[in-house]
Amino acid sequence: MAESLVVASKVKSVVKEAGLRTGGDFLDALSSRVASIVSAAVEKVKAEGKKKTLGAEDL
Repeated sequence: MAESLVVASKVKSVVKEAGLRTGGDFLDALSSRVASIVSAAVEKVKAEGKKKTLGAEDL
């Protein structure tokens, strides 16, 4: 993945607070999952054709 969609330092901080470490592949996989979620929401809104703004209801 060329561009990360997550803030690595923020994610690592949350994981560290839970007493765990972040594996080398975790952030890339998380960013990929976020990209998939966003793409699905975009497709849903486009298919409905009723609005131009993504909202929480589109997740």
